[in-house]
Amino acid sequence: MDNHPQSENTEKKLKPARKQVKPGEVSHNETPQTGKEYNIWYNKWAGGEREDNYSNKVKSQTRCNIRKDSGYTRADQTGFKYTCLFFARGCCPYGYECNFLHKLPDPTVVLPDASKDCFARDKFSDYRDDMGGVGSFNRQNRTLYVGRIKETGNANETEEVVRRHFRMFGEIEKIRILQYRSVAFVTYVHETHGQFAKEAMACQSLDNDEILNVRWATEDPNPTAKVAEKRRLEDQGAQAIANKLDPRMVDAMRAIRALEDEEEVPQLAPPSPKRRRIEDGEGEVEELEEQEEEPPLPEEEPVPQAGGILSADTLQGLKYFAEIRQRQAVNAPNSVSAGNAPTATVGLSSLGDYGSDDED
Repeated sequence: MDNHPQSENTEKKLKPARKQVKPGEVSHNETPQTGKEYNIWYNKWAGGEREDNYSNKVKSQTRCNIRKDSGYTRADQTGFKYTCLFFARGCCPYGYECNFLHKLPDPTVVLPDASKDCFARDKFSDYRDDMGGVGSFNRQNRTLYVGRIKETGNANETEEVVRRHFRMFGEIEKIRILQYRSVAFVTYVHETHGQFAKEAMACQSLDNDEILNVRWATEDPNPTAKVAEKRRLEDQGAQAIANKLDPRMVDAMRAIRALEDEEEVPQLAPPSPKRRRIEDGEGEVEELEEQEEEPPLPEEEPVPQAGGILSADTLQGLKYFAEIRQRQAVNAPNSVSAGNAPTATVGLSSLGDYGSDDED
């Protein structure tokens, strides 16, 4: 697997994007069509002479140079996340005034619409018969079919030539060469890099002035490759879901499953330390780790022990009522003296206050 030599995706571009061509510099020479009906799906005339579609292709007049042409555009200020198609083909006349990005697609940036490619073109539910065009949204395709390669050596030499020309458009996972058939299959790590390379290398040449036929590769019929691709997609989906979940929740679910299966409970991961960035006066930035301080546990009040006839709850209730009486005694008004306090009556003598015996 190749490491991408360019740093356009990791470092912010400080230079403006270069204008690749001048307006009107590129001439459009349409190939003569012998058909009678125009097919809007394949963008060509139907019928006529049945010959190879790529026999009439001419070599592209422009080519994208990532190191030289990349730079910031208006899209970097507006937050637009799609790449310029004409920049990939090497013929954008707007440069830094373009409303699209002029750099390789960043695989860490999630595009707003999964049904569009990195150039904001709508995908289809299925591929075209010639495997050209934008592609399908039903399958993640990272492999390009590269045909019409002029082989001048063995398979290893041809692979080195193909790798040297295609690795500037992204990180390559593997390259497969079909010896004596002038065909190579280039698999990128990220799908967006494959989309960019397909447009950038269409009708280009390698080292022998050929005209490449670049299109999407069909699904690998190898059962082992199908299983590996299915496992990769499952791992990718699981990783995306795990990034959205709380690690403590994941550890708790694993512990519950282990208990249900009567297995050993896995050790829970400690909480990740917080990172604090401190910038001193000289502009140097240091990162310090500090452990999360656990809040102190509340002190438990001593529970009164039961002794004798009364229970512990009864003793606690009596203590509560005693505190209420003490508070009422403290808050009582001082104007009431002991002499003015009414005397409590005993027996039935208090019934005379109602005057029940008066005859009047």
